[in-house]
Amino acid sequence: MPTLDLELLRTLAAVVTHRSFAAAAVHLDRTQSAVTQQMQRLEEQIGHPLFAKQGRQKRLTEHGQRLLNYAHHLLALNDEALRSLREGQLEGNLRIGAPHDVAETMLPLLLTEVARTSPLLQLDIHVARSPYLMTSLKRGEVDMIISNRIDTQFEGVVLRNSPTVWLCAAGYVHDRAKPVPLIMADGPSIFRRIGHEALDAAGVPWTPRYTSSSLIGIKAALRAGLGVTARGVEQLDAGLRVLGVGDGMPRLPDLAYHLYVRSHVVNPVTRQVFEHLKKHLRLPRTDAAA
Repeated sequence: MPTLDLELLRTLAAVVTHRSFAAAAVHLDRTQSAVTQQMQRLEEQIGHPLFAKQGRQKRLTEHGQRLLNYAHHLLALNDEALRSLREGQLEGNLRIGAPHDVAETMLPLLLTEVARTSPLLQLDIHVARSPYLMTSLKRGEVDMIISNRIDTQFEGVVLRNSPTVWLCAAGYVHDRAKPVPLIMADGPSIFRRIGHEALDAAGVPWTPRYTSSSLIGIKAALRAGLGVTARGVEQLDAGLRVLGVGDGMPRLPDLAYHLYVRSHVVNPVTRQVFEHLKKHLRLPRTDAAA
């Protein structure tokens, strides 16, 4: 898909505002032939004529009028972004969402970078389960989210590839002769899905032992020694340990954590922060303990 040239759109707006190619050329400090060539290039880009003769004057065609409406919007957005950059600081409100799994690991690093580069921004933090965050982003209730889901309707960049591991209490005794007692989230859960799929593919029997609607509940059940769960390695702490292939547990796939915004987002604050984070925020991989 070709990209519209903002300079050509600015010339189109000037032609309409000043009612002629000649007057627009004077306003833009260009020759009339240069303005004509620019409009011809713009017509080539969109594949339709922009002007039609009406007596001795030229009027916008239907495609020309539609493009002019977009031009006003795009030029206003461009000018607002430049003003904000030249003033040196972004101001406004930015709503950022993250799942509970990374609220204490990835999210603080992201917030630190945003606060460092844009200290005047008001940050609203939303912590919830990934499926609900994806819905909130789609509805425009948040501006950007961290998520381990893959969704092509959003624009995103990978922040980190993170191992998924089998976690249990440090003192948990794993009995390979019995079905694996699983501790899992209720409702939609990518960890529950990949855990079930891995066990089924490996022919390892399992049984549901405990479910919870929150990560806090899952970790409480783990620490109580009630069973095993598939979770990101970020949840490993002194009270937990990892079960591996040596314990008869199948390997689990890594998950990519994305930073997402709505596709074609036009909010200048969100766009600038997102573009900055795309370039400067790459979180190191966290490897599982042996």
